[in-house]
Amino acid sequence: MPPALVEWFATKGWAPRRHQREMLAAARAGRHALLVAPTGAGKTLAGFLPTLAELIEAPGEGLHTLYVSPLKALAVDVQRNLIAPIAEMALDIRVETRTGDTPSDRKARQRIRPPHILLTTPESLSLLLSYPDSFLMFAGLRTLVVDEVHAFATQKRGDLLALAMARLQAIAPGLRRVALSATVADADGYRAWLAPHGDIRSVALVAGEPGAAPDVSIVLPQGRVPWSGHSGRYAAAQVLEQIAAHRTTLVFCNTRALAELIFQDLWKANDAQLPIGIHHGSLSVEARRKVEEAMAGGRLRALVCTASLDMGIDWGDVDCVIQMGAPKGASRLMQRIGRANHRLDEPSRAMIVPGNRFEYLEARAALDAIADGELDVDPFRGGALDVLAQHVMACACAAPFDEAAMLDEVRSALPYSALSADQFAHVLGFVRDGGYALKAYDKFKRLVREEDGAGGARWRVAHAKFVAQHRLNAGIIVEAAMLGVRFRNGRRLGRVEEGFAATLSVGDTFFFSGVSLQVEAIDIDDVIVRATTRSARIPSYGGARMPLTTNLANRVRGFLADPGGWHRFPTDVREWLDVQQRRSQMPQAGQLLVETFPHEGRHYLVAYCFEGWNAHQSLGMLMTRRMETLGLKPLGFVANDYALACYGLEPITDPAALLSADILTDEFVDWVEGSHLLKRAFREVAVIGGLVERQQPGKRKTGKQVTFSTDLIYDVLRRYEPDHLLIQAAWADARTKMTDIGRLGDLLDRAAGTMLHVALPRVSPLAVPVLVMIGRESVPQGLADDALLIEAEALAAHAMRVD
Repeated sequence: MPPALVEWFATKGWAPRRHQREMLAAARAGRHALLVAPTGAGKTLAGFLPTLAELIEAPGEGLHTLYVSPLKALAVDVQRNLIAPIAEMALDIRVETRTGDTPSDRKARQRIRPPHILLTTPESLSLLLSYPDSFLMFAGLRTLVVDEVHAFATQKRGDLLALAMARLQAIAPGLRRVALSATVADADGYRAWLAPHGDIRSVALVAGEPGAAPDVSIVLPQGRVPWSGHSGRYAAAQVLEQIAAHRTTLVFCNTRALAELIFQDLWKANDAQLPIGIHHGSLSVEARRKVEEAMAGGRLRALVCTASLDMGIDWGDVDCVIQMGAPKGASRLMQRIGRANHRLDEPSRAMIVPGNRFEYLEARAALDAIADGELDVDPFRGGALDVLAQHVMACACAAPFDEAAMLDEVRSALPYSALSADQFAHVLGFVRDGGYALKAYDKFKRLVREEDGAGGARWRVAHAKFVAQHRLNAGIIVEAAMLGVRFRNGRRLGRVEEGFAATLSVGDTFFFSGVSLQVEAIDIDDVIVRATTRSARIPSYGGARMPLTTNLANRVRGFLADPGGWHRFPTDVREWLDVQQRRSQMPQAGQLLVETFPHEGRHYLVAYCFEGWNAHQSLGMLMTRRMETLGLKPLGFVANDYALACYGLEPITDPAALLSADILTDEFVDWVEGSHLLKRAFREVAVIGGLVERQQPGKRKTGKQVTFSTDLIYDVLRRYEPDHLLIQAAWADARTKMTDIGRLGDLLDRAAGTMLHVALPRVSPLAVPVLVMIGRESVPQGLADDALLIEAEALAAHAMRVD
């Protein structure tokens, strides 16, 4: 280590940690590296230590290190934390950020005279690569640091970054890749993703010291766990007591809507007028920065937040983290716990407030997983073709490219390593002219193919206007549009997310604004409805929900199958499980428990699938369609993360017919094509693939205008080119992201041989948490939770009766 760095550590009273020295050794050996170390272990410094050492030993001009973060705020925070040691060592090293918030004049200057270290995001890096001067800018690049790699490597943003890394490696063959994370379960999977050509042998795995074990507890207000709910809102007074007892508390919520509700609940109970803020992704940049500065300055006692603060932001004075509702994953909980103290040698203090009894079991499962060092595995998948189309266009904007060389470069990125020449030709054809059905339109003719005389081909941009169009519209994050809800006479009830509207078909019913509504039509702007006396078929307005990880689901299943471990649970949870075992059965490992029973004039089927709300919601749609076909007169369904309940007017005697695997071929295709699911998925891939512009010089299209454009193209392609590249990409997204089809497929395959059907005379204890959700949106806002608690207690008394 250079003397300047040795002296700096000494003046701080620190010594480099083992993993920091190992990262420096990997750099000296010219190896790529993946560092997995807990929060507070100095990961960021470890990632930059080789850069500082090299710039101290061989000062020079030009871009040396590129740092890529999933969050703009993280890039800004790292810049602040990196500038301090550079200033203290009096080093002539310039560090700058480049995100969507960076002024245009600074962006232009950075391409001509880049800093030594540039901090950016995957989207901004992709845009940089679309400029001709990117070859000069990145020619001397020595190091690429990917922070919080687990946050996006397995998603479309990870596909874009993998392609950008392949391009950078082609420009600067000596480039060394580094990735940092606190919560990686499958280290080899991430090493392969990071490595050129997926060669994990070229990536050194560096593991940090474990640090102090966290101090995590489950909050049980008044010593009881509610039957229903999922937010922990009932515990507002106890949460406020913890805020008052600590210096600074982060209160994590799983959705933005819940964050707003919790903030309001805390503010109502805040008689001491403690300064409390709120932070989530829907707030303006200015509002978020203001809150971040107040936190950094120690002016807030608590901050209610969402996943926007899961990563990286280093506020040393945070001494408590509270998770409202179940964490949904051990890795996510570990990430959030690490925000407290942010120091390796001090235990992080955290509390979980479960929303119901199943959530208590999930919280206990998460604590056990953390104690066992078991994190959630992130499944890797093949790269998305709409992302590849965007990248190909970016490369063409920078300079003409050779087709064969570009295919080789693309295949060096792990997500695209299995890409065939035919698939690549299909992508190039789409970017060239939009595909067979659209090639008559000049607006889609973005690329030109030229023979090179040696049997190969070069591709170039057809016109400069397409270069400007690409730079204005490139990006992976497609904002959700909203649709109005109105009657035919024009009276408006409000707005719902397009994602919710996408699951609706004509004739479906749902609760909104305290009324049961039936869908009459869906147009570009609105869901057109009429009031109905029919029970709401789709009784939950979902919004964004985090999926329950398979790891935690399996642990909760394990709890149910092991009565010997129930002594660890609170008395009311033990009684709940004990009466369930006496009145019905508990599913054993690998079994799917399905209960059927009558209740208040309806016949119910409850399946305890433990596959998460999203998968259950999709399965409920399919099962009610099949119930209709079988003459079971379905009235609706309701789902939570643990169970699915379908109900109708006729008894269900053969659940196997409703849970057979062929439901994913017959009803699934009809449902997806009949609903707006596929159109919604097409909208995203059309925007990402560059077929539709979100932005034009001086103005930005509204969500309605974008949807109108994509719907027109979708209808043309469905009719004239149903195998179009983007239709395929939309189907892939609809199967995975929107419906969790993979989890459904596994569940239904398992159901054929492991289903345990128990016919009961009345509702079971295990069914209470899901049944009480029926009709909850029909209760006016503000009364819902109170009404739920009253209804749950009455239903629970009925279910817990042993006679």
